[in-house]
Amino acid sequence: MARAVTDPQELMRRLDLPCSVVDAEACTDFPLRVPESFIARMEQGNPRDPLLMQVLPHNRETLFMPDYRRDPVGEQASMVVPGVIHKYSGRVLLIAAVSCAVHCRYCFRRHFPYVEANPKRDYWRAALDYIASDSTINEVILSGGDPLLLADSHLSKLIGRLEAIPHLRRMRIHTRLPVVLPSRVDEALLHWLGQGRLQMVMVIHTNHPNELNESVHDALQKIAAAGVALLNQSVLLKGINDQAETLGNLSEKLFSTGVLPYYLHLLDKVQGAAHFEVSEDIALILVEAMHSSLPGYLVPRLVREREGDPAKQLISEPFRRIGGIPADI
Repeated sequence: MARAVTDPQELMRRLDLPCSVVDAEACTDFPLRVPESFIARMEQGNPRDPLLMQVLPHNRETLFMPDYRRDPVGEQASMVVPGVIHKYSGRVLLIAAVSCAVHCRYCFRRHFPYVEANPKRDYWRAALDYIASDSTINEVILSGGDPLLLADSHLSKLIGRLEAIPHLRRMRIHTRLPVVLPSRVDEALLHWLGQGRLQMVMVIHTNHPNELNESVHDALQKIAAAGVALLNQSVLLKGINDQAETLGNLSEKLFSTGVLPYYLHLLDKVQGAAHFEVSEDIALILVEAMHSSLPGYLVPRLVREREGDPAKQLISEPFRRIGGIPADI
């Protein structure tokens, strides 16, 4: 993390690209951050590299788009105490960390009020009290920021306190670190992941097969060997993964590391990310093409998240194009 690149011009020099393509204004509200291990997977001299495009600030981020919002899925309205988001029945999301190892330009929390919504300020007391008071909650999702940026000692203490709440059954960790910074997966992390009574699920975030190199493969296999169920969620991004072949290759590479493709998200309409949007019609065509070439368990569910909905909205055609067979059969 200390060696992460935060200067866009330095990133361009590393990749042998002209510094003139960088827009400094786009970094004012949402600065660049990308680990060296992620930069190493980018193609030198290629301004359209799919990993670079996920992190490089662009002047289109500064354009105001009327259908886009700073809080696109209504998280702030669902924050019951600082850092605890209770939108869906049976589960809550806990903002376990307020920073990330990489700043993805399409991030739906790029405007999130992390300072005010930091549950660690009172040593998790309000968050834990709320979770303990509601017996309908059976799953806690650690998110952020990235929860794996916390020290293992802090994480293991937090999880120990959550395990003391009798009605909890599962712990879900949403993280990008095993992908962008696989060295984070060390013996200390694996030790506490494999302990405790709560069933452990880890949802990683990978958008393109080029993100999955040998180091990531090894890190994910170690996590799986610790008894953690591994899932992946992707965001459908224009110019990055909006090709059926790319998405199919991603699913194959994920499954070879023990990760099951889980969600393919339509872009959350956050201000600054409109240039990444792929239409629902194109998304349906891509998913249909994946169904034609992959077994069903390798096709992620195409979803959209909207404020006020009781769950993520599953998007699918009511009938397949051939034979009128219902899409869910």
